[in-house]
Amino acid sequence: MKLGILREGKNPPDNRVALSPHQCKVVQRKYPDLELVIQPSATRCFTDQEYVEAGQILQEDLSDCDVLVGIKEVPIANLIPNKTYFFFSHTKKKQPHNKKLLQAIIANKIRLIDYECLTYGDRQRILGFGFFAGIVGAHNGLLTYGKKTGSFNLPPVHRFSDFREVIRQYFEVKLPNIKIVTTGNGRVSTGVVETMNMFDIKRVSSDEFLKKNFEYPVYCELTAEQLYKHKDTHIYHREDFRKHAYNYYCDFKAYYQSADLFLNGVYWDKNIAPFFTPEEIATADFKIKVIADITCDVKGSIPINYEATTIANPTYGVDRKTLQQTAPFLPETVDVMAVDNLPNELPRDASDFFGVQFTKMILPELFVSESAILYRATIANEGALTEPFTYLQDYVQD
Repeated sequence: MKLGILREGKNPPDNRVALSPHQCKVVQRKYPDLELVIQPSATRCFTDQEYVEAGQILQEDLSDCDVLVGIKEVPIANLIPNKTYFFFSHTKKKQPHNKKLLQAIIANKIRLIDYECLTYGDRQRILGFGFFAGIVGAHNGLLTYGKKTGSFNLPPVHRFSDFREVIRQYFEVKLPNIKIVTTGNGRVSTGVVETMNMFDIKRVSSDEFLKKNFEYPVYCELTAEQLYKHKDTHIYHREDFRKHAYNYYCDFKAYYQSADLFLNGVYWDKNIAPFFTPEEIATADFKIKVIADITCDVKGSIPINYEATTIANPTYGVDRKTLQQTAPFLPETVDVMAVDNLPNELPRDASDFFGVQFTKMILPELFVSESAILYRATIANEGALTEPFTYLQDYVQD
C-alpha cells in the first residue's frame, strides 16, 4: 500500500497536516510494507526540509498512491479518480458550498472517508481538531471581549510558535469580573475549559451563575441536558433528543440575560433549535457583548453568525437594531468571532495531536478487512453514496 500526504489546496490555505515528520518515521517503523510519500508544500507548518531530514520522500505526482490523506476539502480539479481519500469534506450536513465536490467524488469513483464521521459503535467521534479549536476559540473570544470593552489586551494566538508561548501571555493579563457561558461537552468544550483554567477563571454552577454576582471572572458550562427541553413535557431525554430534536426548544434566555461573553462549542444540525432569535439581540435584557461561535455553523445555533471569518479578520459586528452585519467593536453591536479553521492558529501543536490519534486509531484500520470504523465514515465509494449516507441523495442530484 502506498500512502500520500496531500498538499492543502483550499483557499485561504490551511497549513495543518495529518502526520508530522516524526510521526511519519514512527509509521514506517511500525508498518514496513507501507510506502509513504509527501507532496511538497510551501505553506505547510512543517517544512519540506523537515520531512526530508526525517527520511521521507517528496513526490509531486501522487497518482500512484492508493490512499491520499489531507485535512481540508480537496479542490475538484485536484481529485484523482479511483483513490481512497481522507479529509474533512463538510458535506454530511448538506452544506451547499460543497455539493459539487461530493458530486465530483462520486463521478470519479473515489472512496471518501470523512474524519468527522469516524466513530466508535456508540457514535462517539474518534479523532478531530476540536480540542485545539476550543483552546483557540476561547482565547479569541476573550481577546475580542478585551477589544470590545477596552478592559485588557490579549495578542492573537497565531503570533506565537506554539501553545507554551501563548500560555506565558496569560500570566500578564488581569481579567475583569466577566461572566462567561460555554456550551458543549465534547473535545471543543475540553479545549475551552483548558483555556479557562489557564486564566484561572472559576467554574460555577448554572444556578450560581444566574443568581450571584462575583468579584472575579467566572464561567458556567452548559450541556444539552441543561439547554434543551421538550416542547410538551419540558424534560430532556438524550435518546429522544437525538432522534427527534425538532420537538425540543432551547432554554437559553436566562443565560443571555446574565452573561457577558458566550463561547459556543455545541454540536448543531438543522433540526436543533437555535439559542435565540436574531430579534432577541435587540431587547434590553440581551447582555452578551461577544459571541465566539467555535463550532461555526453559519446561520445555525447562533443565528447572527452570518458568515465564517478568517484568522486575519476574525470578528464582525451585528447591529442590535437593524440586525445588519457591521464593523466590530461599535457601541450598539454584538460582536461575533466565527473563524472556521481555529486550530490553524496553532498548526504544529494541532497537527501533532491529530497525528497521534490518526496513527493509533485509524491507520491500523486500513489493514483490517471490512473495517466497521472505516465503513461508518465512508460517504461515497465506487461511484455511489454508501448506505449510511443515502440521505444525501437529493443533495448530490442536480
